[in-house]
Amino acid sequence: MSSTSLPGCIGIAAALLLGACSSVEKLNPFGSSTPKVKPTELAAIQTTADLKSVWQASVGSAGEFTFSPAVVGNSVYAAARDGSIVRIDGGRQVWRVAAGQPISGGVGSDGKLVVVGTPKGEVLAFDAATGREAWKARVSSEVLAAPAVADGLAIVRSGDSRIFGFDAVDGKRRWVYQRSTPALSLRSNVGVVLAGRLTLAGFPGGKLVAIANNNGAGVWEVTVALPKGATELERVADVTSSPVVSGSTVCAAAFQGRVACFDSNSGNTLWSRDMSSSAGLDIGSRYVYVSDDKGAVHALDRNSGASVWKQDKLALRGLSRPLALGAYVAIADYQGIVHLLRQEDGAFAARASTDGSAVRAEPVGFGAGFLVQTANGSLHALEAR
Repeated sequence: MSSTSLPGCIGIAAALLLGACSSVEKLNPFGSSTPKVKPTELAAIQTTADLKSVWQASVGSAGEFTFSPAVVGNSVYAAARDGSIVRIDGGRQVWRVAAGQPISGGVGSDGKLVVVGTPKGEVLAFDAATGREAWKARVSSEVLAAPAVADGLAIVRSGDSRIFGFDAVDGKRRWVYQRSTPALSLRSNVGVVLAGRLTLAGFPGGKLVAIANNNGAGVWEVTVALPKGATELERVADVTSSPVVSGSTVCAAAFQGRVACFDSNSGNTLWSRDMSSSAGLDIGSRYVYVSDDKGAVHALDRNSGASVWKQDKLALRGLSRPLALGAYVAIADYQGIVHLLRQEDGAFAARASTDGSAVRAEPVGFGAGFLVQTANGSLHALEAR
């Protein structure tokens, strides 16, 4: 399919924040932080929880990219588009280094190594204790997602949906995994998730794949969503958010598709629900929480997928992935506002503001609370009490 067959401009799901069509057959949902349609105005809420800032730090602007902090124990590693990489312990900066070139994907860390990626497909690794450069490697295209680091491997996803396994000691490539993808797909910052001896990755076309860490071979492949429609645009059904693992359950969501949960050992389907989500989901003790593409937050029964509640008062606010926090669910929006919902019924419990810019990256659990990193580059540690 040639780029001339695409319409000059599209408007798929305002909550997905789709920008202009790409000339390389990928649609870009991350080109703007401002919804194309007027979002829901926030109404006053009755506060029933205390959402407090523990500390905040400045990392640097994300620009057109999306950055997630990496947490290892009490240490937080974060990066910015200008090449800045920082380590923060307990709210105090331990080191800050300049990569010497723009960064587009990061951060991944196991507490020994810190790994980021660049728009030119370079993979840069730094010593986590000192910030000194450890090694460099290269993948086949830009790196938009945070690498994953564990068990002697740095696993990096490139923008063309290839997944590379590098030796964490010297950066030598151990393996590469690739599969065929549709002619048209969303340009996404979706990464990979480590689950024991497996790497789990979602792909364009609605597929979820388990890859063996020792050799890069596919172990199982399942269908999260089947493409539907008469045109290639209608048939886009990509997994654009990271799968989530809890125990032996892995759940994933697809844009213009479904939410589904599987047995992580065999790939057998546990349940599925029709629901379009580009931001993704999280798994709590009882429920699976999903941000759909209209800006509603859903709680689904973890065992059956049945609907428990729906919070629809954040429509078109460019929501992040939900984060399950015991009795609460945290979610952030395009204005950098963090919302705390009650896990039992979805009612608003509290709100907190950051710096006014979008929280594109998923919130990350940290100690008794969580972290959010904004598009303007502020890092906020929050805690619900």
